[in-house]
Amino acid sequence: MTPSVVVVHLDESCLGNGREGANPGGAGGLIEIRTTQGVQRRDIYLHDPDTTNNRMAIAGAIVTLKALSAKGERFRVAIVSDSQYLVRGMREWVPSWRARGWKRKGGPVENLSLWQELVDAASRHDVQWTWVRGHKGHVKNEYSNDLAVQAATEQHSSDGAIPSGFPAWLAEHTAKNRYLEYDPDEAFAVLEHELATGSPLPLRMVG
Repeated sequence: MTPSVVVVHLDESCLGNGREGANPGGAGGLIEIRTTQGVQRRDIYLHDPDTTNNRMAIAGAIVTLKALSAKGERFRVAIVSDSQYLVRGMREWVPSWRARGWKRKGGPVENLSLWQELVDAASRHDVQWTWVRGHKGHVKNEYSNDLAVQAATEQHSSDGAIPSGFPAWLAEHTAKNRYLEYDPDEAFAVLEHELATGSPLPLRMVG
């Protein structure tokens, strides 16, 4: 049986990233899957009182993939993120690190335990990773960013994947004449088709 397709849009936030002292962070994700009732959406978000953007990018992917594994089902997953650290890490760096016994040519792997946890979580699905430029009007990336910033600011996490606020969020924006021509189901269908046919996703998404 061919695995069902899931599309995940992830973003991360760290308030004061790199500054001295505790820097609170968050990550947010929009999960999409087609059912007999149409495209169903769920939100997932998490927080950390002292972190970095890079750690939150990895942590967001870990939590999301583990949530997808909760019932033991294997999916074809597209993860769309504006974190080059996450996308290039999983597409390019991790295979080399693993081949060297989890070592870099230039020294130890930063955030090693998180990378290893992510590799384990990703192994339960057929995952492809693709990058989108953040803060450029990509609708679902903007929504995921809002989830991440809110999680970082309020320091709260969802209890797994919860009913999505995306339809209401999009309605608020279209009422302000934003994203008027955007069809979220059509955007999902494009990636759904690519995964269903086994096509490799590009390193970078356009649009």
